[in-house]
Amino acid sequence: MKKLLLITAISIFGLTKAQAQDVEFGAKIGANFSSIYGDTTDDIDMITSVINFGVYSEILLSKKFSFQPEIMYSIQGFSVGDDIVALNYLTLPLMGKYYVTKSLSLEAGPQIGFLLSAKNEDIDVKDSFKFIDYGVNIGLGYKLENGLNFGARYNFGLSNINDVQGSSDKFRNGVAQLTIGYSFL
Repeated sequence: MKKLLLITAISIFGLTKAQAQDVEFGAKIGANFSSIYGDTTDDIDMITSVINFGVYSEILLSKKFSFQPEIMYSIQGFSVGDDIVALNYLTLPLMGKYYVTKSLSLEAGPQIGFLLSAKNEDIDVKDSFKFIDYGVNIGLGYKLENGLNFGARYNFGLSNINDVQGSSDKFRNGVAQLTIGYSFL
């Protein structure tokens, strides 16, 4: 896993042939609206977490297209009755962006997530969930000329995150994100 993180970090921040003016670096923070879907999710509700944050680089490929790899910390989860299950992930979205206008972009791309911790109130339930989660993101972005940017994205989980022994139920993450960010370069 350390090799995967190192390779991802190098590709995000170093291995590009683009000139300096064709690469932007930035940070963003936002809110998650998350739940799980799949088998037997009738009693499961969405939770709102005020935390997703991380860094990104946007590599301009042409006037209309760019590639935006990110490293994000994302609190996701769901609630069952009064119990809230918080799933803390390190996620690596790899977004392709198409600029409809100079400021407005459509984005899509794969994402892999690594489960850092899972808690049901104060109880550690990490063993009930798989370590790796992958999915597909779609969204919109809007960038101002001063570097301030806004995003709305939905992550469709593709992998079964249920790791409860003896259970055949399949559950996937579903996360809507709203973010505000700032590009430094």
